Amino acid sequence: MQRIVFYIIYPFIWLISKAPFPILYVFSDFIFLIVYYLIGYRKKLVLKNLQLVFPDKSITELKAIRKSFYHHFVDIFMEMIKTFTISEKDLALHYKFKNLSVITDLAKKNKSIILIGSHYANWEWAAQLSLFITHEFVVTYTKVQNKIFNKKIKDSRERFGGKMVMKSETMNTMNFNAKHSVLSLYALLSDQSPQLRKTFYWNTFLGVEVPIHTGAEMLAKKHDFAVVYVEVEKYKRGYYVASFELITEHPRTYDDYKITDIFLEKLEKQIRKEPSYYFWTHNRFKHSGNKQKSRLKR
Repeated sequence: MQRIVFYIIYPFIWLISKAPFPILYVFSDFIFLIVYYLIGYRKKLVLKNLQLVFPDKSITELKAIRKSFYHHFVDIFMEMIKTFTISEKDLALHYKFKNLSVITDLAKKNKSIILIGSHYANWEWAAQLSLFITHEFVVTYTKVQNKIFNKKIKDSRERFGGKMVMKSETMNTMNFNAKHSVLSLYALLSDQSPQLRKTFYWNTFLGVEVPIHTGAEMLAKKHDFAVVYVEVEKYKRGYYVASFELITEHPRTYDDYKITDIFLEKLEKQIRKEPSYYFWTHNRFKHSGNKQKSRLKR
């Protein structure tokens, strides 16, 4: 059955991915109308999230941010489809990296890296980073249910030389690479909500007390990896630039959760500057107010 679903759907995905960017965004504008006005996908949740984060803004201002977000949200979906067939030349034109010296300097020191990022702007097209670095570029991902689609998505993301690893295999991969002295860079998105039973740390993020992912910091300290923050900016439709900032080469010298706090501060600053490009459809604040409950479950 999975094979049948794949062969029915994938030809349409492939055709869309081959469309020139102007046509791709015509499709995006049309799908936006359906998602926003007809389906109303998670509109109430997005508004609820925005009200929590921006209590001083009027409902008119919040709805304007929400509408702008959905335009971007659908664009990201279409850009993910474009990834299946986009050329290296086109991707380099639409997604640029600056101050790569942060990465290359660490490579000269034979220092592996935890690259800590978020669901902001476009995180998918960062896959081409492997073309510019000597580290083995490892990206964690969540497997989709359809095995054939999962393989196709994994293959498309690995076209530029990176290595996709399921989240459940991340620690084993790090242990193996560290044991065999494989210079590696691990991209981890650390902004979403962890399971309560796996929560060790709570703090305020965007003005709301929530459980916080601490895996990136924990793994960096375990292996003494450098920690680098990646900030992605969208400077016009379909065009992005990613920049890097070294947080520390020596994570074990930091108090517990300090590295995580630094990451959250940087991300929050970016979100407040331009909130439309953050992933508001995720129920990030669903556990706010459940701090005591999480302690009882552990």
